[in-house]
Amino acid sequence: MDRLASFGNDPFDKPPCRGCSSYLVEPYIKCAECGPSPFLLCLQCFTRGYEYKKHQSDHKYEIMTSDFPVLEPGWTAQEEMALLEAVMDCGFGNWQDVAYQMRTKTKEECEGHYMKNFINNPLFSSTLLNLRQMEDHLSRTADTAIPFKPTDDPPRPSFDSQLSRDMAGYMPARADFMEEFDNYAEWDLKDIDFVDDDSDILHALKVAVVDIYHSRLKERQRRKKIIRDHGLLNLRKFQILERRYPKEVQDLYDVMRRFARVVGPIEHDKFIESHTLEFELRREIRRLQEYRREGIQSFCGAKVYERVKRIREDERRKRNMLCDVLQYIHDARACQQWLHKQAAIDAGITPVVTTITTSGRRSAPPLNLTGLPGTEKLNEREKELCQVVRLVPGAYLEYKQALLNECRRQGGLRLAQARSLIKIDVNKTRKIYDFLIKEGYINKA
Repeated sequence: MDRLASFGNDPFDKPPCRGCSSYLVEPYIKCAECGPSPFLLCLQCFTRGYEYKKHQSDHKYEIMTSDFPVLEPGWTAQEEMALLEAVMDCGFGNWQDVAYQMRTKTKEECEGHYMKNFINNPLFSSTLLNLRQMEDHLSRTADTAIPFKPTDDPPRPSFDSQLSRDMAGYMPARADFMEEFDNYAEWDLKDIDFVDDDSDILHALKVAVVDIYHSRLKERQRRKKIIRDHGLLNLRKFQILERRYPKEVQDLYDVMRRFARVVGPIEHDKFIESHTLEFELRREIRRLQEYRREGIQSFCGAKVYERVKRIREDERRKRNMLCDVLQYIHDARACQQWLHKQAAIDAGITPVVTTITTSGRRSAPPLNLTGLPGTEKLNEREKELCQVVRLVPGAYLEYKQALLNECRRQGGLRLAQARSLIKIDVNKTRKIYDFLIKEGYINKA
């Protein structure tokens, strides 16, 4: 006598009794010889020896019940299924409502049993350690769970933590997301039941619904595969790898990221690397063209040229330093500031000191752009402008884009129009406007 549980604990989920057409309540009887569709009888019809077509009362049978423990004593299979359905209906963490729907267990019992057997089960950890050995098998099987690929030991963030949100709710132990793409696709399928009495049209309609469900599962699997293959789960590692490229290549990388879904990860990386090589080759060509303009015909001469060029730049900086000393020689406070500045330069750090005019009036120090969002999108001249006018890079980029759009729309831009678009200090607006005109970003009207 086998004890099985083929259906949920809801009687409406089970097919009716073949004898009296009443809804089945566990325990009930399943004929072991009739098939392929199950021939089910309630206990009353079974005791009367009900027979129908090929089914005879002396056939072998199975007693269908879920009143037996599965994972641990004290929890029957029926209660396990009821717990999973309650968590799906009420949501993970809402243990008060889960216990209310269960009715046979308390809030603490539901939470402890679920966390022990479905979240922190050691079986999942041992399975995850063997994923590397099963890599070839997983690549050939499309229906298996997708492992965490970017690192050998995936992070296991706590529920609703910042790292969990960065990983889009990914659960490494289950190789699954807390909320899947098209998360409620199964709802359209849960009430479908194939029976022998279905008409051809109804049978074809149910098959069409199942085919639609399969297509939605394929789309879910496709998105998981893109995330796994391109290593998008480990967002921080992905950003670190992206920052190794020059700024021009980073901009291209940002634009071409949307096309990564149509090519494989190796092809996408080769595309980016080829453009990085192109950028480096162009930079080397410009350097060689500079050597040719200067009349250099050998690499030995190029080394001498680079050494003399560095010496010339050092001398130019020294002359600028002398001009600074002569400018502030009569102001003791300015001289002290200049000495601190030169000491910082000699130490190899960026000097951040307040500038003092010759009249003795203290002005605002240059803005330190270190770590500010958007700094990597600026060139050196734009960084210098933001430091001088004390404007964060994000705001500067917004103002720049607004002025460019207005100039493109009208074919030119006047200072008064720029001031009406940018509601900041008029002197800062003037400096931004003059800078964009000088750099050729916009034209005067």
